[in-house]
Amino acid sequence: MTAAWAATNAIPSLPKDADGPVFREPWEAEAFAMAVALEARGVFTWGEWADMLGAEIKRAQAAGDADTGVTYYSHWLSTLERMVTAKGLATPDTLETYRDAWDHAADRTPHGVAIALASEDFRQPETPRGKL
Repeated sequence: MTAAWAATNAIPSLPKDADGPVFREPWEAEAFAMAVALEARGVFTWGEWADMLGAEIKRAQAAGDADTGVTYYSHWLSTLERMVTAKGLATPDTLETYRDAWDHAADRTPHGVAIALASEDFRQPETPRGKL
């Protein structure tokens, strides 16, 4: 059984069809693949993942998420971020740095072109004098 099928079977709420997981956007498949790779490396078990994902979904519902399925992978991504910080693989500050870098890279990338991080994406914008 492949790691992706193991995830499909272990996470009952995972959107799927007869062929396996289904994704609306490429980033959803990428977030899924990251979690599958981390589980395969022993960073966490699918039981741990399911518990943390369930808690994330409940938190979102309590905050007003209508739980129509459209936000499922947003919860998956939030869980991935929480899991890597809980397991000591990254700090919240590191995640924020990369999130900001991706935002900067996306802003400078023309539509239809793959986004690629560059060293300049990690530079903090200079604050003009007197604007603190």
